[in-house]
Amino acid sequence: MKRYHVRRSTKSSLDWSSADVLADFTFPWENRPAPKTEFRALWDENHLHFRFDCEDDDLVLPDGPTAKDRVIDSDRVEIFFAPDLSLKPYFSLEMSPRGDVLAYEARFYREINWDWQCEGLQLTAQIDNNQYIVSGSIPLETLRQLKVLRSREMHAGIYRAEFHHKPDGSVHSGWMPWVNPNTERPDFHVPASFGVLELVD
Repeated sequence: MKRYHVRRSTKSSLDWSSADVLADFTFPWENRPAPKTEFRALWDENHLHFRFDCEDDDLVLPDGPTAKDRVIDSDRVEIFFAPDLSLKPYFSLEMSPRGDVLAYEARFYREINWDWQCEGLQLTAQIDNNQYIVSGSIPLETLRQLKVLRSREMHAGIYRAEFHHKPDGSVHSGWMPWVNPNTERPDFHVPASFGVLELVD
């Protein structure tokens, strides 16, 4: 199982240069090169901090009255957390380049509670020419209460949804996991798409 080491932040402000860079995102279900996508994470006494840096020459950012409407068909990055690989339950954060968050609790397979919110989640997002950055933090206590963080490890899926406009004006949906689940069709909501995040000193 793939593992990512979350380094401890020992400074008062986050030094992202001290974080390991996770960059092996791919398009398992189509034959095209994946745009540059980098994930970083750090932790301190109280929070898990994360950051996505994504190159994107064609942002798809639909409007809508709710965060769900704006995120569900948007370019975005995603983190899933689970207490164990039964995925009963698991918790999802889908985050757009504009800072909208679609948070939900689910149970395998795709039994979704849209009313769940991630307590204490803080998020910022910015778009700069052909790239966007989404960064945020989650209290460690929230992850412990959800029984996701056990000792210093947690099961997590890390993903990017990469959409672009086709010549006819329609939108192509591309799916980029950190861990290739080897499913016939694109699917992040399966145990095989998860790896392990380990908090290290």
